[in-house]
Amino acid sequence: MSPLSNSFVKPEDAHRGETFYPLHAYVCERCFLVQLEQFEPPEHLFGDYLYFSSYSDLWLEHCRRYAQTMRAQIGLGPDSLVIEIASNDGYLLQFFKEAGVPVLGIEPASNVAAVAERKGIPTLTEFFGAGLAARLAQQGKRADLAVANNVMAHVPDLNDFAAGLCQVLKPRGMLTVEVPHLLRLIEEHQFDTIYHEHFSYFSFTTARRVLAHHGLAVHDIEQLPTHGGSLRIHASRADAQRAATPAVEALLDEERRAGLDRHEIYASFSEKAKRSKRTLLEFMIAAKNAGKHIAGYGAPAKGNTLLNYCGIRTDLLEYTVDRSPHKQGLLLPGTRIPVFAPAKIMETRPDYVLILPWNLKDEICEQMAGIRDWGGRFVVPIPEIAVI
Repeated sequence: MSPLSNSFVKPEDAHRGETFYPLHAYVCERCFLVQLEQFEPPEHLFGDYLYFSSYSDLWLEHCRRYAQTMRAQIGLGPDSLVIEIASNDGYLLQFFKEAGVPVLGIEPASNVAAVAERKGIPTLTEFFGAGLAARLAQQGKRADLAVANNVMAHVPDLNDFAAGLCQVLKPRGMLTVEVPHLLRLIEEHQFDTIYHEHFSYFSFTTARRVLAHHGLAVHDIEQLPTHGGSLRIHASRADAQRAATPAVEALLDEERRAGLDRHEIYASFSEKAKRSKRTLLEFMIAAKNAGKHIAGYGAPAKGNTLLNYCGIRTDLLEYTVDRSPHKQGLLLPGTRIPVFAPAKIMETRPDYVLILPWNLKDEICEQMAGIRDWGGRFVVPIPEIAVI
């Protein structure tokens, strides 16, 4: 049982109750799409959102390089159009705009879309699907490049979303989709990336099948280090007839060899999560019994799954910090652990700093290297607990 991972609590509401929902991942016996049950409508989950992409320097650099590569690869210029679905605060489109390429963002969270608008990024505050794609096409707004980064998992109506991706492309337009890779999630025990805002988890095999069902043919695939291991899928309308690179069949074969088309690998995942929970708790209890102080770094959605699943409250983790001012001053859902600005760590000098966004551990260790001055150490919980 877990609260919604982005339902942060205001201090004045600390005396109020919270709703906890079952958090179970299911796998389809036919297509092997990993799915969560839907408890709340997307309007509740994403209408007012606390995740802003621009607070990670590493992620911004990832996006800058992507924009540079795609401009050169497709030949994007002032007569082109780049459309991003779930464009957040303009973190990616800003790099196309700076190069003189027209852009359009689609972002349902009005508070986040407002930040993008202030950056000069035209943004539609709507949920994306086949209906919106058809309206854009009627207005002559089809994409030379459509981008869907880390959004396909957030979509409850996957078929409507994929149909829209096909409709929003020009006949020779290109689509790139980034999704966390299910194979990495399973092999590296990344159970904390399972939370209610994610309705689906994708292997390449399944993602390719979903896109193909709606007239999109995958012609290339990249494996990325972001978010603990992600895929960047390159696709276009099937009638564009782009030849697939050898990387496509190679990854399909890798997933077959790993057993993603068999039930056994999914059944064993639960035990790995339980073992990770016990190991983390053993470390934290021993540290507290020895009189040590433990603070957290970050307030990501994945961290809230980790803390709620492990039953970690302020008796073990005294507080956490986050660079986003939108989260500072709030309490984490379920655990009610307070969120402060990063300067709090330098003020209180904890013995250990638990890195909750472990996928950014290198960036965080560099930013917070000052904890070494008093002998402080970092704790990374996933895939196995490590004290560094």
